[in-house]
Amino acid sequence: MRVSTIASSHLFFLIGGAQAFANPFHRRDFSVGRANVSPLRPATGSVGMSTLEVTDDATSLESLTKTKETVVLANDSEFIKSDPDKRQYRAITLPNQLTVLLASDPNTDVEAASVHVRAGHFDDPANRAGLAHFHEHMLFLGTGKYPKENDYEEFLGKNGGMSNAYTDMEDTNYYFNVSPGEEKVAGTSSALAGALDRFAQFFISPLFDQSMLERELRAVNSEYLNGRTADNWRSFQLLKHGSSADHPFSKFGCGNYNTLTDGGDASLEDEEDSDELNFGGGTSPRENLIEFWTDKYHSGNIRLCVVGRASLDDLQKTVETVFGPVRPPPSNFVANGIVDQVKAGLLKVPKEGESHMRDENDDFVFQTEHSTYSPNIAFGTEQLGLLREVIPLVESRTLKIFSSVPPDDDPVLRGSRPFRVLSHLVGHESPGSLHHLLTEEGWINSLASGTGISTSDFCLANIAITLTPKGMRERDQVLAKTWQWFALIKDAVMNDPHGVIEQYHNELKKMTESSFKFREMGDPTDFCSGAAEQLFDHEPSKILLGSAEVGDYDVEVARAFLERLTPQNSLVVITGPESEFENAEKSDVSACDASWQSEERYGAKYRQMRVSDELSKEWNHPTEIDSRLRLPGLNEFIPEDLSLRCDDPEYQADFDPDFDYRKVNPKLLVDTPKLRMWHKMDRTFRVPKTSIRLQLTTPEIYRSPRSITLNRIFQKVLSDDLNSYVYDASVAGCNYRVACVPTAYSLSVSGYSEKLPHLLDVVTSRIASLIEEMKEGEEAHPALSGIFNKATENLLRQTKNYIFESPYETGAYNLRMLCESPVWHINDYAGEMEGPDAEADPLTMKECAEVAEQCLFGRSKAVSICIGNIDEKGAQEVSEVISNHFLKKRPLSDDETPRFRSLRMPNKAEALKIFGSPTDSSEMPVVYEAVAHSESEENNSIEVMMQTASSYELGFEGLAIQELLGSLAYNSAFNQLRTKEQLGYIVSAYVKKTTGGGNAFCVLVQSSNTSPPELEERCMRWVEQFRKEMEEMPDERFATEAASVKANLLEKDIKLSEEIGSVWGEILSTVSHSEHFKNPVFDRVEQFADVLTLDDPKDDGVDNGSDARVFKSAAELKKRVLEFYDEYFMSPERRGVSSRVYNRKGKDLFDQNVGKPGVISSYDDARKLKQHLASYPTAPYW
Repeated sequence: MRVSTIASSHLFFLIGGAQAFANPFHRRDFSVGRANVSPLRPATGSVGMSTLEVTDDATSLESLTKTKETVVLANDSEFIKSDPDKRQYRAITLPNQLTVLLASDPNTDVEAASVHVRAGHFDDPANRAGLAHFHEHMLFLGTGKYPKENDYEEFLGKNGGMSNAYTDMEDTNYYFNVSPGEEKVAGTSSALAGALDRFAQFFISPLFDQSMLERELRAVNSEYLNGRTADNWRSFQLLKHGSSADHPFSKFGCGNYNTLTDGGDASLEDEEDSDELNFGGGTSPRENLIEFWTDKYHSGNIRLCVVGRASLDDLQKTVETVFGPVRPPPSNFVANGIVDQVKAGLLKVPKEGESHMRDENDDFVFQTEHSTYSPNIAFGTEQLGLLREVIPLVESRTLKIFSSVPPDDDPVLRGSRPFRVLSHLVGHESPGSLHHLLTEEGWINSLASGTGISTSDFCLANIAITLTPKGMRERDQVLAKTWQWFALIKDAVMNDPHGVIEQYHNELKKMTESSFKFREMGDPTDFCSGAAEQLFDHEPSKILLGSAEVGDYDVEVARAFLERLTPQNSLVVITGPESEFENAEKSDVSACDASWQSEERYGAKYRQMRVSDELSKEWNHPTEIDSRLRLPGLNEFIPEDLSLRCDDPEYQADFDPDFDYRKVNPKLLVDTPKLRMWHKMDRTFRVPKTSIRLQLTTPEIYRSPRSITLNRIFQKVLSDDLNSYVYDASVAGCNYRVACVPTAYSLSVSGYSEKLPHLLDVVTSRIASLIEEMKEGEEAHPALSGIFNKATENLLRQTKNYIFESPYETGAYNLRMLCESPVWHINDYAGEMEGPDAEADPLTMKECAEVAEQCLFGRSKAVSICIGNIDEKGAQEVSEVISNHFLKKRPLSDDETPRFRSLRMPNKAEALKIFGSPTDSSEMPVVYEAVAHSESEENNSIEVMMQTASSYELGFEGLAIQELLGSLAYNSAFNQLRTKEQLGYIVSAYVKKTTGGGNAFCVLVQSSNTSPPELEERCMRWVEQFRKEMEEMPDERFATEAASVKANLLEKDIKLSEEIGSVWGEILSTVSHSEHFKNPVFDRVEQFADVLTLDDPKDDGVDNGSDARVFKSAAELKKRVLEFYDEYFMSPERRGVSSRVYNRKGKDLFDQNVGKPGVISSYDDARKLKQHLASYPTAPYW
């Protein structure tokens, strides 16, 4: 798998239901518009650039398709599957040589497909950085068969689906999903067949419409500007900047307006009376787009995966029809993937007992290393052996070591996978480990190891350590201990060929085999996206197995791999505040003799110099190893009993194989004033796993900023402390989590059933003993005091860093502060940890323990569930553990249960009364303004929030209409505000739910080129425009959209974890309500979906006599939607707030509005306004 994990979470961005996979350059879904030019047709000939036509021999292509038959590469019986996997699979090669994986799942509620292209930004031409990324954007904007710009997304939206894509270094991935529906085309659902037909045209006849280039160039430029203020993107580009300029890893993958137009200036507008686009003084990238598509987008360089309800035969026929016209590859083409290269004889898979390859110097040969882009090497001797210091935008302290190693899918490595054992040991957290030692010293917050960068010809293995301020000061020691730990591991590998390392390998192999055996079917969309990529590197029959296939330990391979982990072959990167590098001359680990520089694209500030020979020698061969370091013992938490309780004789007698046991609700097993516990034994997913959830509701946590701050610190101390107790359990598939939220402590343990009771007992017992130790104070437990101080420092840093969030996130936070009650402001939390008040009354470890004790073991209201591979007897035993540990005091009364309120914003008339003067500066009654904290922030944002009513007041009908509106609005807002008006890359229209039962409809834009007041005005014009669009929509569109929303609501749980989340959510929804509403409504979603069920989606409004439906026709539904819209969003009584955030350049505009009627410029202003506001009723709507 070729991915980049260096850019942290890769900007996962979910707004309005859209999603993006973890990748450096993902595309925001739902592009809409229209196209009017000739398509790029399937071809084998040359490209006529001026007319965007390809001269092709259609006859020869048709002949090729007719004379060749589809070849079956693997039938269902040949696939290696996990026990819970009930899908049927078939791998085929079409006559045009396209490899396809088909998966038939008659019970799926989501059908999906993905195409993976083995081409990414490594393939960008030198004068068009970012072309692959831009090309990915352009494919969504119309094809020859479907020239309307938004046809693809519109079709998906009508069928309950979505799409997305991402561009990576050597890969681009496109994927979509739909809800199946009942209509079929040749056995395949019409939704899937229609989506596949439109999708296939991306690879047959894209338009690359000249008229759409300019605005999509600006969209990419906006995406680039969003990343300039994100440290993860800055770090990723800095790593690329430091590689060899001759290797494609050094390329600027995102691209911007300047690079994509070969020198154009985005600030220059085209002349209004000109028919020609001048691209800001640059040149059009259209010819390059065509060349890129022609060269890379043929059947030999793409792979397809499809999951559908239809049979394998019907899915195959559909794929043959729609993807058959994709151009075949050039003669003798070999894809950059293991499968093709092995077939072509370019790579050799070692046979059992065969000697490994060595070169003329008798050095071990990894076949794929430095092969793809030879003779160019991304990280050679000039780029390694360096120490780099980096200044982040947001306060953080990290130490990372990147070592250049062979690709992790090299044929030699795929058998024994030595890096798996190495990563396991480097990141181990048990006593004696590097993590434990560094934590005990108070030097680190976390330590992780893995593959930072993975490409086809090199990988960067890395260890990533987040440092405390103390650890930053002692970074010399942190590095020294880290290299000592490496030396300890190396010694075991080099000098003990069949010792403990082989035992670790076998242990991990056993856990991997168990994990695969019981691996549940995943989300079809995720599966398709991953499987399409894996088709390049795994034989089809083993594609489900993937990296779970592990061979025997090979000491020779392990030694050769470990020889790469040396200081000379590594890059050390230390990130921290600039002030903490000022006295670096006192450190042996410093680049203080070098000058500070700025990376060109994202502006990361750094300096670097070569590690001295003396220091490199000491790191590589330490003169001594800290006596506290020792390799871990074997894991005692690996389960042996993997039997299923539902297979016990007493439960087999009444088992009905045809019944869907997901329909069985959890049983209320314990119902006392102190505890309500539900239980359900799994009979659906059949995995030997259990989940135990507990929530202890108490008003004490959120009683004051000090109280919740102390509880959050305790949560961090507990997490740090428990590592040494339960780390092995987590490695073996048993996990725990203790979380503090404003109204409760939540505890969950989950994993293999056999070991779970022991884990629960360890966690609950340690909570109590830890509190007692902390109460004894700092002098009695100095090490624990260090953990407490570290936790406090971390919480303070995280709290202060929150102000550096993106403008749209700051705007959302301000809305929450205004609309919810009670709330404590972020400044309240910071004030408990630093400043004059904190110095006068500091937080102590003893006080932290006492507050946590009151919240965890004092009076509370407890709810719990045991679900999975556990019977009633086992669940009763769990209830006794919970009662004995936590429930010794009398329970809370209903009146003591903490409840939050959602405040009703004023309308214009009420705002006039509150502020004393008309608020004419905005169409919204209230405007909340703020300025981005970061000096480098280039973006503004706006979030227009228009309230509807409480959930109780809306009821099932109103909430259903609200959801339907959100579904309809997203495409329209994105099309108008992002695609047409090019206001910014981040655009959304969505339904917002606030704590306490409030509801609102929001329009959000983040923009680098438009001020917040203008953004607000554009949003309001869209609100008016969308009303007209809905009025012009045919009735059937509302019926289709309602069916789409309903289908999404009724998607069945496909994994045990999903069922747990569903039922636990319903249980938690009852906690804040009185005794009258204490029973969960497990069929609430079904009731909700029933509201959107029409008698006849195509009738003309005639009543057919059914009284069971809220809406009897599509016409009636449309009428009610428009009435709802008019009542809440178009009326003078409209209630709402506009949340504006200015970039630093806009501070003057902000200052001009301070003190104006209706404008809130600080949280003090917000507090004042909140005194005038009533709250919504909190009663449930069911």
